Order: sequence, then C-alpha cells, then structure tokens
Amino acid sequence: MSGAKHRQLLLAIVATDSTFERTTVRGDPAWVGKCIHCNARLVVGLDGEADGVATIEHIVPRTHGGGDDLSNLAVACARCNALKGKRLDHRRREDPTLSQVIETLRARRLARWRDGA
Repeated sequence: MSGAKHRQLLLAIVATDSTFERTTVRGDPAWVGKCIHCNARLVVGLDGEADGVATIEHIVPRTHGGGDDLSNLAVACARCNALKGKRLDHRRREDPTLSQVIETLRARRLARWRDGA
C-alpha cells in the first residue's frame, strides 16, 4: 500500500473511532485515541501520519480473507499488532483462540464506532 493511501485509510479509521479526539500534541494539531487492544495512547497527525507507534490492525487478518473495509480495521499500537500477528495469523480460521480474538475485537470496534465526519 502506498504511503498516501495508507495515511488516507488511517484517517478514515480514526474518523470512525470514538476514542480519537482532535487536540494539540507538542504544539501541532493531531488526533489522539487508544489502541484497540491495550488502550495505549496513540497519535495520528491531521495528515494521517502516525507517530511511529500507531498501526492499522486488520481484525480478521488478511491471511484469513480480511479486507480493508472500515468495519474490519482499527488502530493498534505496533507492539499489540505485531504480537497478535505472531500469535494468531498462522492459525486455521476455525481455531477457537483466533475466533475469540476476532469476536472480541469486532465487539470493541463496534462499541467505539462513530459515523465518520
């Protein structure tokens, strides 16, 4: 995914995640919200540039057919996103642990959902 498309997608996710609020960080306007996994503070610039920690999380992993529709995407810290991938992406789709994590993340994403501005 190109850098511009990645930033545009990240901004679309932020717009539909109620934990993200527009504020000022180190004198610059930005979006500040929470990791879908651990609730760590994440910062995304108004241009969609992540602070180096915020990543795009695919709730249903791409390896299992998960796409880039907003309902399947969330913002996660790099650590949580990498750990989920390492622990779960290689499992079969029917694996109970993978299924539980997907359902938990879907519920969290739905609870945070707001109509994009």
